[in-house]
Amino acid sequence: MFLAIFIVFISAVLLWDYLSVKRRNDILHYMPGPRALPLVGNAFMYRGQTQEVFSCDPKDYEAVLSSTQYLTKNNLYDLLYDWLGTGLLMSDGKKWHSRRKIITPAFHFKILEEFVEVFDQQSGVMVKNLLSKADGKTPINIYPVVCLAALDIIAETAMGVKINAQQNPQFPYVQAVQCASDIISKRFVKVWLRINWIFRLLAPHDYRRLKESVRLMHDFTEKIIMERRKTLQENLEKESAEALNQVDELGQKKRMALLDVLLQSTENGVGLTNEDIREEVDTFMFEGHDTTTSAISFALCLISRHPEVQQKLFDEIRSVFGDDKDRSVTIRDLGELKYLECVIKESLRLYPPVLLIGRYFNEDVEIRGKRIPANTNFTLGLFLILRDPNYFEDPDAFKPERFMAENAHKIYPYAYIPFSAGPRNCIGQKFAILEMKSTISKMLRHFELLPLGPEVRPLLNLVLRSVNGCHIGLTPRKY
Repeated sequence: MFLAIFIVFISAVLLWDYLSVKRRNDILHYMPGPRALPLVGNAFMYRGQTQEVFSCDPKDYEAVLSSTQYLTKNNLYDLLYDWLGTGLLMSDGKKWHSRRKIITPAFHFKILEEFVEVFDQQSGVMVKNLLSKADGKTPINIYPVVCLAALDIIAETAMGVKINAQQNPQFPYVQAVQCASDIISKRFVKVWLRINWIFRLLAPHDYRRLKESVRLMHDFTEKIIMERRKTLQENLEKESAEALNQVDELGQKKRMALLDVLLQSTENGVGLTNEDIREEVDTFMFEGHDTTTSAISFALCLISRHPEVQQKLFDEIRSVFGDDKDRSVTIRDLGELKYLECVIKESLRLYPPVLLIGRYFNEDVEIRGKRIPANTNFTLGLFLILRDPNYFEDPDAFKPERFMAENAHKIYPYAYIPFSAGPRNCIGQKFAILEMKSTISKMLRHFELLPLGPEVRPLLNLVLRSVNGCHIGLTPRKY
């Protein structure tokens, strides 16, 4: 009896699976790909895999990313929901439009100008910490070093607080960010762990660690929000212009952080709740350290292995800053580093921090004459297209000159989108470029970068990493 019931049940499930995907398969008959099994689809393809890269036509990129209709992120982003909620990265529809409008002023030129001071100070801490290792012989994995500097930068610019990650890497918030990032990355590449109940069943230790890390980060962020909201309210009650330009305990003017912009913003005439604000601050804490860490680390590796590029960079940097290695940096200085910008753009082409851009179609759509059914995840893979010989001559070579003004017009716009494109492009791309310019120029003012250690081995994760780290050697500059 039980066997008969079981057979009927399995038959019903297989029939349901067949009928539920039949329409989609009929529509997508034109699309090549491996055959899928009932229920599990192509999941077995991922056994033992640690990398996966997708490639699409940049004309598809243009059709999807330039549209104001296709704004919903695909289901992979759900892995970040417990941490980030429905902040700017995860939201869509009216909420996304409203939040984008609110947050845009946080990246006004005047605010970015103040952020440059943070970039300069924190990269200065990084340089001091590296001096003892700069013997010209020892390979240094620069990735974790840059990660701590990036955390210090984003904490001060997003929340307006110093967490001193570079001096205290065991600080609980720092540990929580790194723990959550690592576990979510693991779930990203091990597809069976993307399902919550399976993750909880098969990886209970990671499940508990992730929950605890998220709780710690939320508690920390909420505490900062409440403290700054209280301070803002006190200032408003004083109705004092001076109060809004307070100085800190060191006598320095307090900078406007992203958090301050959010605290003073409203949606439909109503101020944002602490939970609303926490979502956005947590989103920027996540996006603002992992991606820039990847970008800066790979750029330093490339520079260390191309001495002619490094010399040209040093000459440009010296022409702007002179021989004073400790002179503070201004946003105008960074704007004059034109060749460095080309180097950064070329590094982002070869090693883009974000490898995949995902969209979810709620209804049937047609893209360049091809019909895609509703309830489909649509993934745009960047890594291969950024090395496609149809769009980049000698695509695997490191050639910053391809982004010089006289050559840039030759690049098809949607073949080069390390910051995405269209209405959902990266709101912090100017911030990121300035941070990269400041940090890389600081390193080159103080050190010669040497090609020591193993070559990078790119690994797909939440952001692009190297399996074996990003190693360089350092020797102090003398001039």
